[in-house]
Amino acid sequence: MGFIHIHILHHAKEEAIYGSWMLEELREHGYDISPGTLYPILHHMEVDGLLDKEEKNVNGKIRKYYRITTQGETILEEARTKAYELFKEIK
Repeated sequence: MGFIHIHILHHAKEEAIYGSWMLEELREHGYDISPGTLYPILHHMEVDGLLDKEEKNVNGKIRKYYRITTQGETILEEARTKAYELFKEIK
């Protein structure tokens, strides 16, 4: 699980996220990825059971919102534990 995936899970736990918002959030943290990279990641995370998707009509367009699943929360907690252990080793 890469940092982008962990970042997505973190925000999807806080609130429902959508692709263009997540692109901007990732850019603020130094990840310069394209929609062509992000959207397949979101789709695979949904297929893998880490995210749930809900489609909503926003100003006549369908927007896909993603929230973390129980399985995604488990993965996020494991990633946090591993990241903390790594941080302790390298500080």
